[in-house]
Amino acid sequence: MGYVIRNSVLGIIFVFAAVTGVSAQAPATPPPNEAKIPLSKIPRVHRAPKLEDFLENHPREAELTVTDFRQNSPGDGTPATEPTTAYLSYDDRNLYAVFVCRDEAGMVRAHLSKREASDQDDGVGLLLDTFRDFHRAYFFYSNPLGVQTDAIYTEGQGYDFSFDTLWDNAGRVTSDGYVVFFSIPFKSLRFSSDPEQTWGVALYRVILRKSEYDYWPYVTQRVEGLTQQFAPVGDLDNVSPGRNIQFIPYGLLANDHFLNQPNPLSAATPPAFLDRFEHRAGLDAKFVAKDSLTFDVTLNPDFSQVESDDPQLTVNQRFAVFFPEKRPFFIENAGFFATPINLFFSRRIADPQFGARMTGKLGKWTLGALVIDDRRPGQSFSSGPYNTRAADGVVRVTREFGNQSYIGGFFSSRDFADTSNRVASLDARLKFSKNWVVDIQGVHSWTRQNLNAGQNCLSFASSNPAIGSQQGNALWADASYSGRHFSFSTNYNDFSPNFCTEMGFVNRIDIRQNYAFGGYFWRPEKSKIIDFGPSVSETLDWDHNGVLQDWQAAVGFQVDLTKQTTVSISRGEAYELFNNIGFRRHSASVLAATQPYKWISFSARYTQGIQVNFIPAPGLLPFLANAKRVNFGLTLRPSARFRFDETLIYYRLGTRAGWVTPPFSTGQGVLNNYLNRAKLNYQFTKELSLRLILDYNATIANTQLFDVQRSLGGSDDVNGPFAPTKQFTTDVLLTYLLHPGTAVYLGYNNGYNDLALHPGASPFVTAQGAPNNSTSRLFFIKLSYLLRF
Repeated sequence: MGYVIRNSVLGIIFVFAAVTGVSAQAPATPPPNEAKIPLSKIPRVHRAPKLEDFLENHPREAELTVTDFRQNSPGDGTPATEPTTAYLSYDDRNLYAVFVCRDEAGMVRAHLSKREASDQDDGVGLLLDTFRDFHRAYFFYSNPLGVQTDAIYTEGQGYDFSFDTLWDNAGRVTSDGYVVFFSIPFKSLRFSSDPEQTWGVALYRVILRKSEYDYWPYVTQRVEGLTQQFAPVGDLDNVSPGRNIQFIPYGLLANDHFLNQPNPLSAATPPAFLDRFEHRAGLDAKFVAKDSLTFDVTLNPDFSQVESDDPQLTVNQRFAVFFPEKRPFFIENAGFFATPINLFFSRRIADPQFGARMTGKLGKWTLGALVIDDRRPGQSFSSGPYNTRAADGVVRVTREFGNQSYIGGFFSSRDFADTSNRVASLDARLKFSKNWVVDIQGVHSWTRQNLNAGQNCLSFASSNPAIGSQQGNALWADASYSGRHFSFSTNYNDFSPNFCTEMGFVNRIDIRQNYAFGGYFWRPEKSKIIDFGPSVSETLDWDHNGVLQDWQAAVGFQVDLTKQTTVSISRGEAYELFNNIGFRRHSASVLAATQPYKWISFSARYTQGIQVNFIPAPGLLPFLANAKRVNFGLTLRPSARFRFDETLIYYRLGTRAGWVTPPFSTGQGVLNNYLNRAKLNYQFTKELSLRLILDYNATIANTQLFDVQRSLGGSDDVNGPFAPTKQFTTDVLLTYLLHPGTAVYLGYNNGYNDLALHPGASPFVTAQGAPNNSTSRLFFIKLSYLLRF
């Protein structure tokens, strides 16, 4: 069966290439990297430039001056519509960049917002491939008012905005545009120890109202990848971060009032409101060796989440929903541990006390290693061999070669008492031409599990013995073509029934799956239409017994216009085998999104079709139901300092003819799920902000048709906890963020839901009507300070 899939995939590749006339050979217009880009030199200065020098035309030392900015989109190499001049220089400590951007009076989009919240603004950026390896680059970006954003760009992974480092900038809106100043310390960068440095550099500008993205040097979408198109910039001699040691101590005080929900029949710990006062302190330390290797050590790390998870639909989901990591220690340099299959999902590590990490580069070798403990697995055991902690370790090594290709290895280990999980992997990214890239990965797992110690592995869902060991395999292969007009990707993955990764995120095993996607976009010149075109996709999978599990096929059409406007429609047909019942499904959706003015943006998606009720009420089999879903987002910015974001998700299931029996009727509601988040942010200065979040989550279900408690993760019997069906939360946060590492947070959180304690002798927790019962109240203050030597 796998042979058939792989050959069908190759067939689809050739069909698409023939139909569209796309070839893997060089395009008609040579991309810029076909010709050698001349080496530019950055002069050393003795006096650091300042923003005022460019506002008041003060005399300055020599600088590398860049003016030839060209469009990446909507044009392809055509001159930028608005003039931009950039100036580069450096001294012993810092790299300097100044952008002088001309624009029409009053048309610049700029808001005073918190760090890394300038997604709806114009701005300029600087990309630095400091190792000149064509794989990874630093990204520094600022809006016209000096609001910072930084990230790490990695070929094949994209931008990782969790990266934070210390640098300085300033911005000023002028009568004919704006000026932005960058000062980037060499201590904030990693590079080789060569006495003379040659880096890859790209300069970037975005003009949002025109949906225009400009680069120097010319960067084209005709070529897959970004870093190989950077300009070589040299003459950086005798630069080094020197001694680079950082300490970030923190302190946290918190007072928590919450409803405890143990076994409702337990006389020892009946349901009750509890108060807990917490005081905690810890330390993060960073040491840089050889300018390129970073060693991080953490003691009692701070894992309190200042930022809450964004709303996601979790009701009536067959598989686990992915929530991204938000904790500082794990998100920094997370890309060093990434593989095509997500083998390291750091949220699996819930409550660590000690940890150490090493990341960096030595020549062509990229290295990552992590060791950390986790107290969470043993917290549910008061005594015995499982009243202990887990020990976790991850190692990732890659060897780069050629043009954006690499071969890598990965190993993870988790030990908890007499249980263990080991995962070993080999993977490669192979770039065969300017447009074709292939990613492959093979994985093997060894697992020893005691079900009495708790179960994390999906593969043990069908295991009979309480103690057992097993081995499993996984395979991943992906081929993709990226061009300015045509894009195509196809993927084949195979997870054996016994595969297990306790530290990864793999929500489905015992499956062989093929996925393919293709799209073609026309890009008219000198038009308000940026691009438009159709797309098609298909998914097909079997289990290892050869039984068809799912198939999906979808077609769509999308139009992108200026002012960040997108309109798309799609139609899909599908089959799904669940609980040994075959279900035929379909759906249709419409999407519209736009940012017509600098004070407003919105997006809306409406989907209607047929879906499966995966969690029917006891005594009922899963059945098909009519489904509707609405996703709506709105952002209002009536002033430069004020921002209001509204997110609404509505999901409904209703009975369908032929899938219900009396006393139920067609069109009867099965469930309605409402998720609403209103977020207000007022920015007093670049450093000081006040944020208010109002969250509402309600699941209203017909309990004769849908098991709402099981869907929410609870139970409606006396042997398990109760889950609220309606929740309302207020979250207030005052933040003073001087720079990454130095911050003060003052927060208050109050949660209401429909759970309440029964008065009298029966201490049951039960569901009530409106979410007007306060079940949690948290106040906290957190301080951290960066010491850098």
